[in-house]
Amino acid sequence: MGLDGSPETAPPAWRQDQFDSLDKHTQWGIDFLERYAKFVKERIEIEQNYAKQLRNLVKKYCPKRSSKDEEPRFTSCVAFFNILNELNDYAGQREVVAEEMAHRVYGELMRYAHDLKTERKMHLQEGRKAQQYLDMCWKQMDNSKKKFERECREAEKAQQSYERLDNDTNATKADVEKAKQQLNLRTHMADENKNEYAAQLQNFNGEQHKHFYVVIPQIYKQLQEMDERRTIKLSECYRGFADSERKVIPIISKCLEGMVLAAKSVDERRDSQMVVDSFKSGFEPPGDFPFEDYSQHIYRTISDGTISASKQESGKVDAKTTVGKAKGKLWLFGKKPKGTALEDFSHLPPEQRRKKLQQRIDELNRELQKESDQKEALNKMKDVYEKNPQMGDPGSLQPKLAETMNNIDRLRMEIHKNEAWLSEVEGKTGGRGDRRHSSDINHLVTQGRESPEGSYTDDANQEVRGPPQQHGHHNEFDDDFEDDDPLPAIGHCKAIYPFDGHNEGTLAMKEGEVLYIIEEDKGDGWTRARRQNGEEGYVPTSYIDVTLEKNSKGAVTYI
Repeated sequence: MGLDGSPETAPPAWRQDQFDSLDKHTQWGIDFLERYAKFVKERIEIEQNYAKQLRNLVKKYCPKRSSKDEEPRFTSCVAFFNILNELNDYAGQREVVAEEMAHRVYGELMRYAHDLKTERKMHLQEGRKAQQYLDMCWKQMDNSKKKFERECREAEKAQQSYERLDNDTNATKADVEKAKQQLNLRTHMADENKNEYAAQLQNFNGEQHKHFYVVIPQIYKQLQEMDERRTIKLSECYRGFADSERKVIPIISKCLEGMVLAAKSVDERRDSQMVVDSFKSGFEPPGDFPFEDYSQHIYRTISDGTISASKQESGKVDAKTTVGKAKGKLWLFGKKPKGTALEDFSHLPPEQRRKKLQQRIDELNRELQKESDQKEALNKMKDVYEKNPQMGDPGSLQPKLAETMNNIDRLRMEIHKNEAWLSEVEGKTGGRGDRRHSSDINHLVTQGRESPEGSYTDDANQEVRGPPQQHGHHNEFDDDFEDDDPLPAIGHCKAIYPFDGHNEGTLAMKEGEVLYIIEEDKGDGWTRARRQNGEEGYVPTSYIDVTLEKNSKGAVTYI
Protein backbone atom coordinates (compact mmCIF):
# COMPACT_ATOMS: atom_id res chain seq x y z
CA MET A 1 0.00 0.00 0.00
CA GLY A 2 1.05 3.58 -0.53
CA LEU A 3 1.57 6.24 2.08
CA ASP A 4 -2.08 7.34 1.73
CA GLY A 5 -3.43 3.78 2.14
CA SER A 6 -4.26 3.31 -1.56
CA PRO A 7 -3.06 0.14 -3.28
CA GLU A 8 0.21 0.43 -5.26
CA THR A 9 0.55 -0.84 -8.77
CA ALA A 10 4.23 0.13 -9.35
CA PRO A 11 7.47 -0.31 -7.32
CA PRO A 12 8.03 2.50 -4.79
CA ALA A 13 10.84 4.24 -6.66
CA TRP A 14 10.76 7.23 -4.26
CA ARG A 15 12.41 5.13 -1.58
CA GLN A 16 15.64 5.02 -3.60
CA ASP A 17 16.03 8.78 -3.99
CA GLN A 18 17.58 9.61 -0.63
CA PHE A 19 19.82 6.60 -0.77
CA ASP A 20 21.20 7.85 -4.09
CA SER A 21 21.67 11.30 -2.60
CA LEU A 22 23.72 9.86 0.23
CA ASP A 23 25.68 7.85 -2.31
CA LYS A 24 26.57 11.05 -4.17
CA HIS A 25 27.38 12.92 -0.98
CA THR A 26 29.78 10.29 0.37
CA GLN A 27 31.46 10.10 -3.02
CA TRP A 28 31.90 13.87 -2.99
CA GLY A 29 33.45 13.62 0.49
CA ILE A 30 36.04 11.10 -0.70
CA ASP A 31 36.78 13.23 -3.77
CA PHE A 32 37.32 16.26 -1.55
CA LEU A 33 39.64 14.24 0.69
CA GLU A 34 41.70 13.15 -2.31
CA ARG A 35 41.73 16.72 -3.63
CA TYR A 36 43.19 17.94 -0.35
CA ALA A 37 45.73 15.09 -0.44
CA LYS A 38 46.77 16.28 -3.90
CA PHE A 39 47.15 19.79 -2.54
CA VAL A 40 49.42 18.52 0.24
CA LYS A 41 51.49 16.54 -2.27
CA GLU A 42 52.07 19.62 -4.40
CA ARG A 43 53.02 21.59 -1.30
CA ILE A 44 55.54 18.87 -0.41
CA GLU A 45 57.04 19.10 -3.89
CA ILE A 46 57.34 22.88 -3.50
CA GLU A 47 59.13 22.48 -0.16
CA GLN A 48 61.49 19.87 -1.59
CA ASN A 49 62.31 21.97 -4.65
CA TYR A 50 62.77 25.05 -2.45
CA ALA A 51 65.18 23.18 -0.17
CA LYS A 52 67.07 21.78 -3.18
CA GLN A 53 67.42 25.21 -4.75
CA LEU A 54 68.63 26.68 -1.46
CA ARG A 55 71.26 23.95 -1.12
CA ASN A 56 72.42 24.50 -4.70
CA LEU A 57 72.64 28.24 -4.00
CA VAL A 58 74.73 27.62 -0.88
CA LYS A 59 76.98 25.20 -2.77
CA LYS A 60 77.45 27.73 -5.56
CA TYR A 61 78.62 30.53 -3.27
CA CYS A 62 80.52 28.47 -0.70
CA PRO A 63 84.32 28.92 -0.82
CA LYS A 64 86.33 26.30 -2.62
CA ARG A 65 88.37 24.05 -0.34
CA SER A 66 91.32 23.80 -2.72
CA SER A 67 93.61 26.36 -1.12
CA LYS A 68 93.11 27.72 2.39
CA ASP A 69 96.03 30.11 1.99
CA GLU A 70 94.28 32.02 -0.77
CA GLU A 71 90.98 32.17 1.09
CA PRO A 72 90.43 35.64 2.58
CA ARG A 73 89.60 35.55 6.27
CA PHE A 74 88.03 38.98 6.53
CA THR A 75 85.21 39.26 9.04
CA SER A 76 82.80 40.22 6.28
CA CYS A 77 83.72 37.06 4.34
CA VAL A 78 83.53 34.88 7.43
CA ALA A 79 80.13 36.36 8.24
CA PHE A 80 78.91 35.60 4.73
CA PHE A 81 80.14 32.00 5.00
CA ASN A 82 78.34 31.69 8.35
CA ILE A 83 75.18 33.02 6.72
CA LEU A 84 75.56 30.38 4.01
CA ASN A 85 75.86 27.69 6.69
CA GLU A 86 72.76 28.97 8.43
CA LEU A 87 70.94 29.05 5.11
CA ASN A 88 71.98 25.47 4.51
CA ASP A 89 70.51 24.54 7.91
CA TYR A 90 67.37 26.46 6.98
CA ALA A 91 67.12 24.39 3.79
CA GLY A 92 67.40 21.29 5.95
CA GLN A 93 64.43 22.46 8.01
CA ARG A 94 62.40 22.91 4.83
CA GLU A 95 63.21 19.28 4.05
CA VAL A 96 62.03 18.34 7.55
CA VAL A 97 58.75 20.15 6.85
CA ALA A 98 58.34 18.22 3.61
CA GLU A 99 59.11 14.89 5.30
CA GLU A 100 56.70 15.62 8.17
CA MET A 101 53.92 16.56 5.76
CA ALA A 102 54.57 13.51 3.63
CA HIS A 103 54.48 11.15 6.60
CA ARG A 104 51.91 12.72 8.89
CA VAL A 105 49.49 14.32 6.43
CA TYR A 106 49.79 12.97 2.90
CA GLY A 107 50.52 9.37 3.80
CA GLU A 108 47.74 9.34 6.41
CA LEU A 109 45.28 10.87 3.95
CA MET A 110 46.01 8.27 1.29
CA ARG A 111 45.64 5.38 3.74
CA TYR A 112 42.42 6.80 5.15
CA ALA A 113 40.98 7.47 1.68
CA HIS A 114 41.57 3.81 0.80
CA ASP A 115 39.87 2.61 4.00
CA LEU A 116 37.04 5.09 3.47
CA LYS A 117 36.35 3.80 -0.03
CA THR A 118 36.22 0.21 1.26
CA GLU A 119 33.84 1.10 4.09
CA ARG A 120 31.58 3.17 1.87
CA LYS A 121 31.38 0.37 -0.67
CA MET A 122 30.37 -2.08 2.06
CA HIS A 123 27.63 0.17 3.44
CA LEU A 124 26.23 0.91 0.00
CA GLN A 125 26.16 -2.78 -0.84
CA GLU A 126 24.23 -3.50 2.36
CA GLY A 127 21.73 -0.76 1.48
CA ARG A 128 21.27 -2.09 -2.03
CA LYS A 129 20.77 -5.64 -0.75
CA ALA A 130 18.12 -4.41 1.71
CA GLN A 131 16.40 -2.49 -1.05
CA GLN A 132 16.50 -5.47 -3.39
CA TYR A 133 15.03 -7.73 -0.70
CA LEU A 134 12.22 -5.25 -0.07
CA ASP A 135 11.52 -5.01 -3.79
CA MET A 136 11.32 -8.81 -3.97
CA CYS A 137 8.79 -8.89 -1.10
CA TRP A 138 6.78 -6.23 -2.81
CA LYS A 139 6.71 -8.19 -6.07
CA GLN A 140 5.55 -11.35 -4.28
CA MET A 141 2.81 -9.40 -2.56
CA ASP A 142 1.79 -7.73 -5.80
CA ASN A 143 1.66 -11.07 -7.66
CA SER A 144 -0.54 -12.64 -4.99
CA LYS A 145 -2.78 -9.59 -5.08
CA LYS A 146 -3.18 -9.76 -8.84
CA LYS A 147 -3.88 -13.47 -8.65
CA PHE A 148 -6.47 -12.91 -5.94
CA GLU A 149 -8.05 -10.18 -8.04
CA ARG A 150 -8.22 -12.44 -11.08
CA GLU A 151 -9.74 -15.31 -9.12
CA CYS A 152 -12.36 -12.96 -7.68
CA ARG A 153 -13.40 -11.89 -11.16
CA GLU A 154 -13.60 -15.52 -12.27
CA ALA A 155 -15.76 -16.34 -9.20
CA GLU A 156 -18.07 -13.44 -10.05
CA LYS A 157 -18.41 -14.73 -13.60
CA ALA A 158 -19.15 -18.23 -12.30
CA GLN A 159 -21.80 -16.86 -9.95
CA GLN A 160 -23.43 -14.87 -12.71
CA SER A 161 -23.46 -17.94 -14.98
CA TYR A 162 -24.97 -20.08 -12.23
CA GLU A 163 -27.67 -17.54 -11.47
CA ARG A 164 -28.55 -17.19 -15.15
CA LEU A 165 -28.85 -20.95 -15.63
CA ASP A 166 -30.75 -21.33 -12.37
CA ASN A 167 -33.34 -18.78 -13.49
CA ASP A 168 -33.55 -20.22 -16.98
CA THR A 169 -36.46 -22.69 -17.20
CA ASN A 170 -35.10 -24.22 -20.30
CA ALA A 171 -31.77 -25.09 -18.65
CA THR A 172 -31.32 -28.70 -17.70
CA LYS A 173 -30.59 -29.76 -14.20
CA ALA A 174 -27.20 -31.03 -15.21
CA ASP A 175 -26.18 -27.65 -16.59
CA VAL A 176 -27.31 -25.97 -13.40
CA GLU A 177 -25.41 -28.49 -11.28
CA LYS A 178 -22.30 -28.02 -13.36
CA ALA A 179 -22.50 -24.21 -13.03
CA LYS A 180 -22.90 -24.58 -9.31
CA GLN A 181 -19.80 -26.78 -9.02
CA GLN A 182 -17.87 -24.26 -11.10
CA LEU A 183 -18.99 -21.47 -8.78
CA ASN A 184 -17.93 -23.43 -5.71
CA LEU A 185 -14.51 -24.10 -7.28
CA ARG A 186 -13.93 -20.46 -8.20
CA THR A 187 -15.12 -19.33 -4.79
CA HIS A 188 -12.74 -21.76 -3.10
CA MET A 189 -9.77 -20.63 -5.25
CA ALA A 190 -10.64 -17.00 -4.59
CA ASP A 191 -10.59 -17.72 -0.85
CA GLU A 192 -7.20 -19.40 -1.11
CA ASN A 193 -5.70 -16.51 -3.12
CA LYS A 194 -7.23 -14.13 -0.66
CA ASN A 195 -5.44 -15.90 2.18
CA GLU A 196 -2.23 -15.97 0.14
CA TYR A 197 -2.49 -12.27 -0.63
CA ALA A 198 -3.17 -11.45 2.99
CA ALA A 199 -0.11 -13.43 4.08
CA GLN A 200 2.12 -11.79 1.46
CA LEU A 201 0.78 -8.38 2.34
CA GLN A 202 1.45 -8.93 6.03
CA ASN A 203 4.96 -10.16 5.26
CA PHE A 204 5.68 -7.20 2.99
CA ASN A 205 4.41 -4.70 5.52
CA GLY A 206 6.61 -6.28 8.15
CA GLU A 207 9.70 -6.22 5.91
CA GLN A 208 8.92 -2.71 4.84
CA HIS A 209 8.64 -1.59 8.44
CA LYS A 210 11.89 -3.32 9.27
CA HIS A 211 13.52 -1.81 6.19
CA PHE A 212 12.57 1.77 6.93
CA TYR A 213 12.81 1.67 10.71
CA VAL A 214 15.74 -0.68 11.30
CA VAL A 215 17.88 -1.58 8.30
CA ILE A 216 18.02 1.68 6.37
CA PRO A 217 18.39 3.89 9.48
CA GLN A 218 21.29 1.70 10.59
CA ILE A 219 22.97 1.94 7.19
CA TYR A 220 22.39 5.68 7.09
CA LYS A 221 23.84 6.01 10.57
CA GLN A 222 26.92 4.11 9.52
CA LEU A 223 27.30 6.35 6.48
CA GLN A 224 26.83 9.39 8.71
CA GLU A 225 29.50 8.18 11.14
CA MET A 226 31.80 7.47 8.24
CA ASP A 227 31.32 10.96 6.85
CA GLU A 228 31.85 12.52 10.27
CA ARG A 229 35.07 10.55 10.71
CA ARG A 230 36.17 11.83 7.31
CA THR A 231 35.50 15.39 8.46
CA ILE A 232 37.41 14.78 11.69
CA LYS A 233 40.32 13.31 9.76
CA LEU A 234 40.43 16.40 7.56
CA SER A 235 40.49 18.57 10.66
CA GLU A 236 43.37 16.54 12.09
CA CYS A 237 45.28 16.78 8.81
CA TYR A 238 44.72 20.54 8.72
CA ARG A 239 46.20 20.73 12.20
CA GLY A 240 49.05 18.40 11.30
CA PHE A 241 49.75 20.51 8.22
CA ALA A 242 50.19 23.56 10.42
CA ASP A 243 52.10 21.65 13.13
CA SER A 244 54.64 20.47 10.56
CA GLU A 245 55.51 24.10 9.93
CA ARG A 246 55.27 25.18 13.54
CA LYS A 247 57.65 22.48 14.82
CA VAL A 248 60.59 23.85 12.84
CA ILE A 249 59.93 27.50 13.72
CA PRO A 250 62.28 27.43 16.77
CA ILE A 251 65.14 26.00 14.69
CA ILE A 252 64.43 28.40 11.83
CA SER A 253 64.47 31.23 14.37
CA LYS A 254 67.90 30.05 15.53
CA CYS A 255 69.09 30.06 11.91
CA LEU A 256 67.87 33.63 11.50
CA GLU A 257 69.48 34.60 14.80
CA GLY A 258 72.71 33.07 13.55
CA MET A 259 72.50 35.24 10.45
CA VAL A 260 71.96 38.33 12.62
CA LEU A 261 74.94 37.39 14.82
CA ALA A 262 77.03 36.88 11.69
CA ALA A 263 76.07 40.36 10.53
CA LYS A 264 77.02 41.80 13.95
CA SER A 265 80.40 40.04 13.86
CA VAL A 266 81.58 42.13 10.91
CA ASP A 267 84.44 44.35 12.13
CA GLU A 268 85.63 46.91 9.63
CA ARG A 269 88.73 47.83 11.66
CA ARG A 270 89.82 44.24 11.94
CA ASP A 271 89.38 43.77 8.18
CA SER A 272 91.46 46.86 7.54
CA GLN A 273 94.17 45.58 9.85
CA MET A 274 94.16 42.23 8.02
CA VAL A 275 94.67 44.09 4.74
CA VAL A 276 97.58 45.96 6.27
CA ASP A 277 99.11 42.76 7.63
CA SER A 278 98.62 40.96 4.30
CA PHE A 279 100.30 43.61 2.17
CA LYS A 280 102.83 45.01 4.64
CA SER A 281 106.18 44.92 2.85
CA GLY A 282 108.55 45.94 5.63
CA PHE A 283 110.32 48.43 3.36
CA GLU A 284 111.02 52.01 4.37
CA PRO A 285 109.74 54.87 2.21
CA PRO A 286 112.33 56.04 -0.33
CA GLY A 287 114.59 58.92 0.67
CA ASP A 288 115.20 62.19 -1.08
CA PHE A 289 116.56 62.18 -4.59
CA PRO A 290 120.30 62.92 -4.56
CA PHE A 291 122.03 65.61 -6.53
CA GLU A 292 123.56 64.13 -9.67
CA ASP A 293 126.87 65.81 -10.43
CA TYR A 294 127.49 65.33 -14.15
CA SER A 295 130.69 67.39 -13.95
CA GLN A 296 132.56 64.70 -12.03
CA HIS A 297 133.69 63.12 -15.30
CA ILE A 298 135.49 66.36 -16.22
CA TYR A 299 137.27 66.54 -12.86
CA ARG A 300 138.20 62.89 -13.05
CA THR A 301 139.62 63.28 -16.56
CA ILE A 302 141.76 66.23 -15.52
CA SER A 303 143.07 64.67 -12.32
CA ASP A 304 143.61 61.13 -13.61
CA GLY A 305 144.73 61.89 -17.13
CA THR A 306 148.35 60.73 -16.70
CA ILE A 307 147.42 57.54 -14.90
CA SER A 308 144.78 56.70 -17.43
CA ALA A 309 147.21 57.27 -20.27
CA SER A 310 149.83 55.00 -18.78
CA LYS A 311 147.26 52.29 -18.20
CA GLN A 312 145.96 52.63 -21.72
CA GLU A 313 149.46 52.18 -23.09
CA SER A 314 150.17 49.11 -20.93
CA GLY A 315 146.92 47.28 -21.51
CA LYS A 316 144.44 49.14 -23.69
CA VAL A 317 141.24 47.24 -24.12
CA ASP A 318 138.24 47.85 -26.32
CA ALA A 319 135.16 49.25 -24.50
CA LYS A 320 132.87 46.51 -25.81
CA THR A 321 135.34 43.83 -24.70
CA THR A 322 135.49 45.41 -21.22
CA VAL A 323 131.78 45.38 -20.77
CA GLY A 324 131.65 41.78 -21.90
CA LYS A 325 134.32 40.80 -19.40
CA ALA A 326 132.55 42.56 -16.58
CA LYS A 327 129.32 40.75 -17.30
CA GLY A 328 131.03 37.43 -17.74
CA LYS A 329 132.81 37.56 -14.34
CA LEU A 330 129.74 38.07 -12.17
CA TRP A 331 129.99 34.43 -11.05
CA LEU A 332 132.94 35.46 -8.89
CA PHE A 333 130.55 37.46 -6.72
CA GLY A 334 128.27 34.54 -5.97
CA LYS A 335 125.63 34.61 -8.66
CA LYS A 336 122.56 32.81 -7.37
CA PRO A 337 120.41 30.69 -9.68
CA LYS A 338 116.85 31.86 -10.33
CA GLY A 339 115.37 28.71 -8.81
CA THR A 340 116.91 29.47 -5.41
CA ALA A 341 115.51 33.00 -5.47
CA LEU A 342 112.02 31.60 -5.90
CA GLU A 343 112.55 28.85 -3.36
CA ASP A 344 113.54 31.22 -0.55
CA PHE A 345 110.86 33.80 -1.52
CA SER A 346 113.52 36.45 -1.95
CA HIS A 347 111.37 38.07 -4.61
CA LEU A 348 108.83 39.00 -1.91
CA PRO A 349 108.97 41.91 0.54
CA PRO A 350 110.58 41.04 3.89
CA GLU A 351 107.34 40.79 5.89
CA GLN A 352 105.59 38.65 3.27
CA ARG A 353 108.72 36.55 2.87
CA ARG A 354 108.81 35.92 6.63
CA LYS A 355 105.17 34.75 6.62
CA LYS A 356 105.72 32.40 3.68
CA LEU A 357 108.82 30.90 5.21
CA GLN A 358 107.07 30.39 8.56
CA GLN A 359 104.16 28.63 6.82
CA ARG A 360 106.56 26.35 4.94
CA ILE A 361 108.44 25.51 8.15
CA ASP A 362 105.18 24.61 9.88
CA GLU A 363 104.19 22.34 7.00
CA LEU A 364 107.60 20.67 6.97
CA ASN A 365 107.39 20.10 10.74
CA ARG A 366 104.02 18.42 10.32
CA GLU A 367 105.40 16.18 7.59
CA LEU A 368 108.43 15.40 9.77
CA GLN A 369 106.13 14.42 12.64
CA LYS A 370 104.22 12.07 10.34
CA GLU A 371 107.41 10.45 9.11
CA SER A 372 108.67 10.08 12.69
CA ASP A 373 105.42 8.42 13.74
CA GLN A 374 105.65 6.09 10.77
CA LYS A 375 109.24 5.23 11.68
CA GLU A 376 108.20 4.43 15.24
CA ALA A 377 105.35 2.25 14.03
CA LEU A 378 107.65 0.37 11.63
CA ASN A 379 110.18 -0.23 14.40
CA LYS A 380 107.46 -1.61 16.66
CA MET A 381 106.24 -3.86 13.87
CA LYS A 382 109.79 -5.02 13.23
CA ASP A 383 110.20 -5.92 16.92
CA VAL A 384 106.95 -7.91 16.80
CA TYR A 385 108.12 -9.79 13.70
CA GLU A 386 111.47 -10.54 15.33
CA LYS A 387 109.78 -11.95 18.43
CA ASN A 388 107.13 -13.79 16.41
CA PRO A 389 108.59 -14.81 13.03
CA GLN A 390 105.36 -16.54 12.03
CA MET A 391 103.65 -13.15 11.83
CA GLY A 392 105.99 -11.78 9.17
CA ASP A 393 109.51 -11.27 7.90
CA PRO A 394 111.39 -8.42 9.64
CA GLY A 395 113.56 -7.96 6.56
CA SER A 396 110.52 -6.99 4.47
CA LEU A 397 110.23 -3.77 6.51
CA GLN A 398 113.82 -2.67 5.88
CA PRO A 399 113.16 -0.90 2.52
CA LYS A 400 110.29 1.04 4.02
CA LEU A 401 112.40 1.98 7.05
CA ALA A 402 115.21 3.16 4.79
CA GLU A 403 112.80 5.24 2.75
CA THR A 404 111.35 6.75 5.93
CA MET A 405 114.81 7.61 7.25
CA ASN A 406 115.70 9.27 3.95
CA ASN A 407 112.49 11.31 4.11
CA ILE A 408 113.28 12.36 7.68
CA ASP A 409 116.80 13.47 6.72
CA ARG A 410 115.49 15.33 3.70
CA LEU A 411 112.82 17.11 5.76
CA ARG A 412 115.32 18.08 8.45
CA MET A 413 117.60 19.58 5.82
CA GLU A 414 114.68 21.48 4.33
CA ILE A 415 113.66 22.76 7.75
CA HIS A 416 117.22 23.83 8.54
CA LYS A 417 117.51 25.63 5.22
CA ASN A 418 114.20 27.45 5.64
CA GLU A 419 115.00 28.33 9.25
CA ALA A 420 118.26 29.89 8.03
CA TRP A 421 116.29 31.99 5.53
CA LEU A 422 113.81 32.93 8.24
CA SER A 423 116.62 33.93 10.59
CA GLU A 424 118.03 36.06 7.81
CA VAL A 425 114.72 37.90 7.34
CA GLU A 426 114.10 38.33 11.07
CA GLY A 427 117.71 39.41 11.61
CA LYS A 428 117.46 42.05 8.92
CA THR A 429 114.20 43.36 10.28
CA GLY A 430 115.55 43.46 13.84
CA GLY A 431 118.84 44.97 12.69
CA ARG A 432 117.07 47.79 10.95
CA GLY A 433 115.26 48.70 14.16
CA ASP A 434 118.52 48.63 16.15
CA ARG A 435 120.36 50.76 13.65
CA ARG A 436 117.71 53.45 13.84
CA HIS A 437 118.71 54.05 17.46
CA SER A 438 122.48 53.68 17.05
CA SER A 439 124.55 55.07 14.21
CA ASP A 440 127.86 53.80 15.55
CA ILE A 441 127.34 50.12 14.58
CA ASN A 442 127.52 50.43 10.82
CA HIS A 443 129.26 47.15 10.10
CA LEU A 444 127.24 44.83 12.35
CA VAL A 445 126.31 41.69 10.42
CA THR A 446 122.82 40.43 11.34
CA GLN A 447 122.28 36.80 12.17
CA GLY A 448 121.80 34.70 9.04
CA ARG A 449 122.76 37.60 6.71
CA GLU A 450 123.19 36.69 3.11
CA SER A 451 126.73 37.15 1.90
CA PRO A 452 127.41 38.28 -1.67
CA GLU A 453 128.08 34.65 -2.58
CA GLY A 454 124.62 33.53 -1.38
CA SER A 455 126.06 31.69 1.69
CA TYR A 456 124.68 32.01 5.22
CA THR A 457 126.27 32.14 8.66
CA ASP A 458 125.12 32.70 12.21
CA ASP A 459 128.39 34.30 13.33
CA ALA A 460 129.08 37.83 12.22
CA ASN A 461 132.83 37.37 12.67
CA GLN A 462 132.88 34.19 10.58
CA GLU A 463 131.06 35.51 7.54
CA VAL A 464 131.84 33.33 4.57
CA ARG A 465 133.60 35.36 1.97
CA GLY A 466 133.61 34.80 -1.74
CA PRO A 467 135.40 31.91 -3.37
CA PRO A 468 139.22 31.98 -3.44
CA GLN A 469 140.37 34.78 -5.67
CA GLN A 470 142.05 33.61 -8.83
CA HIS A 471 145.51 35.07 -9.42
CA GLY A 472 146.12 36.89 -12.60
CA HIS A 473 142.71 38.48 -12.86
CA HIS A 474 143.20 41.52 -10.64
CA ASN A 475 144.35 43.71 -13.48
CA GLU A 476 141.37 42.77 -15.58
CA PHE A 477 138.97 44.06 -12.91
CA ASP A 478 140.99 47.21 -12.53
CA ASP A 479 140.70 47.76 -16.24
CA ASP A 480 136.97 47.07 -16.18
CA PHE A 481 136.25 49.72 -13.57
CA GLU A 482 138.77 52.30 -14.75
CA ASP A 483 137.46 52.97 -18.25
CA ASP A 484 137.90 56.44 -19.60
CA ASP A 485 134.20 56.64 -20.49
CA PRO A 486 132.19 55.68 -17.39
CA LEU A 487 128.68 54.38 -17.86
CA PRO A 488 125.91 56.98 -17.43
CA ALA A 489 123.74 56.87 -14.31
CA ILE A 490 120.31 55.32 -14.91
CA GLY A 491 118.99 55.95 -11.41
CA HIS A 492 119.95 56.04 -7.76
CA CYS A 493 119.67 53.84 -4.70
CA LYS A 494 119.76 54.07 -0.92
CA ALA A 495 121.53 51.47 1.22
CA ILE A 496 119.15 49.67 3.60
CA TYR A 497 121.92 47.66 5.26
CA PRO A 498 125.69 48.16 5.48
CA PHE A 499 127.86 46.11 3.16
CA ASP A 500 131.58 45.51 3.74
CA GLY A 501 132.49 44.82 0.12
CA HIS A 502 135.58 42.73 0.88
CA ASN A 503 135.32 40.67 -2.31
CA GLU A 504 137.00 41.88 -5.41
CA GLY A 505 134.74 43.97 -7.65
CA THR A 506 132.26 44.83 -4.90
CA LEU A 507 131.60 48.27 -3.48
CA ALA A 508 131.38 48.84 0.28
CA MET A 509 128.54 51.03 1.52
CA LYS A 510 127.04 52.28 4.76
CA GLU A 511 123.42 52.22 5.78
CA GLY A 512 121.59 55.22 4.37
CA GLU A 513 124.31 55.99 1.81
CA VAL A 514 123.04 57.19 -1.60
CA LEU A 515 124.69 55.79 -4.74
CA TYR A 516 124.22 56.10 -8.49
CA ILE A 517 122.92 53.11 -10.44
CA ILE A 518 124.89 52.52 -13.64
CA GLU A 519 123.81 48.94 -14.38
CA GLU A 520 120.64 47.31 -13.00
CA ASP A 521 120.28 43.78 -11.68
CA LYS A 522 120.38 41.18 -14.48
CA GLY A 523 118.66 38.54 -12.36
CA ASP A 524 121.77 37.42 -10.43
CA GLY A 525 121.07 39.52 -7.31
CA TRP A 526 123.78 42.19 -7.91
CA THR A 527 123.51 45.82 -9.03
CA ARG A 528 126.39 47.94 -10.32
CA ALA A 529 126.64 51.30 -8.50
CA ARG A 530 128.95 54.35 -8.31
CA ARG A 531 129.72 56.88 -5.65
CA GLN A 532 129.91 60.60 -6.29
CA ASN A 533 133.71 60.38 -6.20
CA GLY A 534 133.58 57.97 -9.17
CA GLU A 535 134.26 54.71 -7.30
CA GLU A 536 132.27 51.84 -8.87
CA GLY A 537 131.44 48.28 -7.92
CA TYR A 538 128.68 45.73 -7.35
CA VAL A 539 126.36 45.77 -4.32
CA PRO A 540 123.64 43.21 -3.32
CA THR A 541 120.26 44.21 -4.78
CA SER A 542 118.47 43.07 -1.62
CA TYR A 543 120.55 45.54 0.46
CA ILE A 544 119.35 48.66 -1.38
CA ASP A 545 116.21 50.54 -2.39
CA VAL A 546 116.49 51.17 -6.15
CA THR A 547 114.80 54.01 -8.04
CA LEU A 548 115.37 54.09 -11.81
CA GLU A 549 114.86 57.13 -13.97
CA LYS A 550 111.55 57.34 -15.85
CA ASN A 551 113.17 58.02 -19.23
CA SER A 552 115.72 55.22 -18.98
CA LYS A 553 115.25 51.97 -20.86
CA GLY A 554 113.44 49.37 -18.78
CA ALA A 555 113.09 51.77 -15.84
CA VAL A 556 111.46 50.09 -12.85
CA THR A 557 110.93 51.38 -9.31
CA TYR A 558 111.51 48.86 -6.52
CA ILE A 559 109.63 49.56 -3.31
